[in-house]
Amino acid sequence: MSIEVKNLLKQYGEQKAVNNVSFSVGKGEIVGFLGPNGAGKSTTMKMITGYLQPDDGNIKVCGADVSKDVMNAKKKIGYLPESNPLYYDMYVKEYLQFIAGVHEIQHAKEKIQNVIELTGLSIESKKRTGQLSKGYKQRVGLAAALLHDPEVLILDEPTSGLDPNQIIEIRNVIKEQGRNKTVLFSSHILQEVQAICDRVIIINKGQLVADSSVEALKQNVQSNSIAVSFSTKINKAQLESLPGAKQVVAVNDQSFKISTSDTNELRRQLLEFAVAEQLDITSLQTEGNNLEDIFRSLTTSNVNPRLTGSVGQGQA
Repeated sequence: MSIEVKNLLKQYGEQKAVNNVSFSVGKGEIVGFLGPNGAGKSTTMKMITGYLQPDDGNIKVCGADVSKDVMNAKKKIGYLPESNPLYYDMYVKEYLQFIAGVHEIQHAKEKIQNVIELTGLSIESKKRTGQLSKGYKQRVGLAAALLHDPEVLILDEPTSGLDPNQIIEIRNVIKEQGRNKTVLFSSHILQEVQAICDRVIIINKGQLVADSSVEALKQNVQSNSIAVSFSTKINKAQLESLPGAKQVVAVNDQSFKISTSDTNELRRQLLEFAVAEQLDITSLQTEGNNLEDIFRSLTTSNVNPRLTGSVGQGQA
């Protein structure tokens, strides 16, 4: 495995920021690392990269023990932290030359040009980093993380500050890098995670609550509501009279969200209702099993189930 995390613990006073977290990521995997603010994502990433020492547990990166052989482990990692610290007085190329020197990279000029083109920095490459927009500063940080061609990429909010077009561009870069690297990245944009990843790891209050493929999570988390729209106005009371409807919330005069304990039965009742009343249903969608709903169900309840699954982890 490229990343192996076992029984990781980090404590600040009485608070356990990361509590007994274990997971592994194989070569060629792009894994989304999710959790609400304060869940322990950034703390975990900092421990994997060796910038923060755990209080207990073990971390290996490409076989190197981060606690015992941190320099060797760091050579294998490209890290883009959430804060993305840069030297604002340096020009883009100058900063990347500095990073290349730190890593003792051979043929640095050629490799710098390659990562500039890869991350879409060409048009801004002659500016000081302090003159760049937040989005382009993120690109500089990503270029620095990629410069030494690491085996593992740890990316903490890599698309923060990017506009929608830039997000797609960086998403494509991440997907391409995932062909022959291990990528672990965090994001609050769940559509982005779903577009890039087949697997997600979710932590909440320092504890791992899910480690599985997106599809497996959808199967494990039961859908609990249906969104329905009609071509004409409907009386809310008519829908409330359906046996399978627990609660009906009107979105407008024609659209409703109905909670239920059995979505399949409620769908049948809605179709029978439409036929009996000679109504046209324009939209009928089961909700509760997209990634956003899954994330909310796993991170808002007091006691969270731990959802794990076999998801085709690659070999290091």
